[in-house]
Amino acid sequence: MLQPPITIPIAFVYGMLSGVEARGQPCDAFLADAGIAPELLQQTGARVTADQYVALFRLVVERLDDDFLGFMSRPLRRGSFVLIARSALGAPNLEVAVRRIARTIHLLQDDVVLESVREGALAGLALRFIDPSVVRPVFLHEALLRVIWRLLAWLAGGQLPAARFDFAFESPPYVGNYGKVFPAPLHFGRPLSAFWFDAARLRDPVRRDEAALRAYLADAQSNVIVPRRGDDVVSARVRGHLQQTQPAWPDLVATADALHMSTATLQRRLANEGVSFQSLKDELRRDTAIVRLNTSTVPLAMLADELGFADSAAFQRAFKCWTGSAPGAYRRGGG
Repeated sequence: MLQPPITIPIAFVYGMLSGVEARGQPCDAFLADAGIAPELLQQTGARVTADQYVALFRLVVERLDDDFLGFMSRPLRRGSFVLIARSALGAPNLEVAVRRIARTIHLLQDDVVLESVREGALAGLALRFIDPSVVRPVFLHEALLRVIWRLLAWLAGGQLPAARFDFAFESPPYVGNYGKVFPAPLHFGRPLSAFWFDAARLRDPVRRDEAALRAYLADAQSNVIVPRRGDDVVSARVRGHLQQTQPAWPDLVATADALHMSTATLQRRLANEGVSFQSLKDELRRDTAIVRLNTSTVPLAMLADELGFADSAAFQRAFKCWTGSAPGAYRRGGG
């Protein structure tokens, strides 16, 4: 099945660069080398491609020589994440892997402790910052939770469904973008940031070896920071069908028929996942447009036709509604 394109909200780009800013370094060179137009930072609805986001992540790590992007009181030199991941190899189960990862993280820096917590049938991993008087950037909480959760999921064989995510800060303005990154109930204003999962999974064996780790590390940045879409949910099936049928862009009735369910059933199941058919269709068209604008010289009229718009003007109006910017800003961002 074709994989629908993925784009990243500009809020996460801004968050990633906050460590660079905290070190007093200008961000324009990082953005330029990642192919991101600086003016997009001023548009709250702007997005970048997954490739641009990963490129920016790699640039920050390399130029700061810091796997934690400049957020800690002392840098974690490049290779620190490799040590963290390798420390879990050979563990008999996920519980031991968690202890090894927590210990390695503690040895590498002085700012945060990874704590194992329990709540009924749930196990969790929480971030406890050693100096509570220091205000930590929201992005640091987001990144640590995401990276550690994704690493554990990989060690467990690829899947570790989260039961919920706790955040030690109030709901941010861009919380609507959290669903793809943190696919579980979200609780804000909690004492500690944490992710929770079925405690029975702690007994799962670690299913990765050194060869698997080398393959994982070959694209580590993408593996830990780019959102993953589940193939087993109805919204993923709808996205996949729309992707395969471009440029026809079937409507709700035709899509329901292709998925062998009634229109009412499809609408209800999408609503249960917190989305609608139209929002999925617009999201796919938006992301396809952003990727195409950044990676090709396709004329706007042709792109509008590919995306199912009557003309270029209609496409440009929709694009500005989706992102806050004209398509040209993304063309310039892609070079």
